[in-house]
Amino acid sequence: MQLVKSTRDTLLRPLQIVSGIVERRHTMPILANILIRKNGESVSFLSTDTEVQITTLANIGSGPEETGTTVAARKLLDILRALPESGDVTMTLLNKRLTVQSGKSRFALQTLAAEEFPTVSVADSYNATVTLPQKTLKHLFNMVHFAMAQQDIRYYLNGLLLVLDGNNVIAVATDGHRLAFAQVTAEQTFERQEVIIPRKTILELQRLLEESDDEVRLDIAASQVKLTFADIELVSKLVEGKFPDYTRVIPKGYKNDFTISREELLRSLQRAAIMTSDKFKGVRCMIAPGSMKISSTNADQEEAVEELEIDYGGDTIDIGFNVTYLLDVLNNLKCDQVNISLGDSNSSALMSIPENGDFKYVVMPMRI
Repeated sequence: MQLVKSTRDTLLRPLQIVSGIVERRHTMPILANILIRKNGESVSFLSTDTEVQITTLANIGSGPEETGTTVAARKLLDILRALPESGDVTMTLLNKRLTVQSGKSRFALQTLAAEEFPTVSVADSYNATVTLPQKTLKHLFNMVHFAMAQQDIRYYLNGLLLVLDGNNVIAVATDGHRLAFAQVTAEQTFERQEVIIPRKTILELQRLLEESDDEVRLDIAASQVKLTFADIELVSKLVEGKFPDYTRVIPKGYKNDFTISREELLRSLQRAAIMTSDKFKGVRCMIAPGSMKISSTNADQEEAVEELEIDYGGDTIDIGFNVTYLLDVLNNLKCDQVNISLGDSNSSALMSIPENGDFKYVVMPMRI
């Protein structure tokens, strides 16, 4: 039975959308496959790792029949990428084998039954629904994603806190050493609600969301979030646990602050970072009236020193930081200037964008 007849690129797009979460090594071999269901012209492609599930639709079905199968995601993707861009591709299912043909190229792949594929059950009802332009949600995640923890035993840090509060949609991420906060305004108003979206889901959404004004609908349930945009539906489990109170972490009322060129500070820190080692990423910052001196040393007694002029008249502060945490935020921001606020050498530093209260970045000091 012929499943699909289409151009290579038309078939490649839905496969690229769903294959991002497919893991090569899994305790369940069938999860290395994608589920393909045909209902007349409409063909759905679905992948899952049991935590996240992505579905997309394409009108590329051949014939009126209904059927379904599962096939190795990576192999099918590699085959389609290797085929010539021009020319039609057909996919035919016969005797538990999927045949992919284009011109004089033909590939026969093993399949596993569609009925054996473990799909994630979608929640019956949702507590809240948020609608935002795709580019707004993508921007929100981009502003904080780099501060998420990776494989931390405090599992609730391995994700992003999404807060609905009034008409604000807030994203917060922290790994215990730094914290990023960003917010956007929605047209709706919400009762306050907090959920933690897993790291893998956030990274996948950054890949899938586009810089467009087309809307994304976000439905939040007690243990699940569903995002619907374009022809994609993504369902993800939420992380259970209590996220730290970010309002207590963000400093208030610091008297020592100055504004500096983001690009200039970034370049100076990149140069100073050359003299740090893989094991010790510390840089020392000496902030005094009129100047900021950045220095780094390593075990070979090598040294880098950078000096920047700043418009500053506060206390002299000698403070150390992990340079990676500073580079992450400066590389991620797109603004011309950043504002830095300091308490003393033992207090966290606060970075923000001048005249903009929608972004804050807190970084803990480091003993140098």
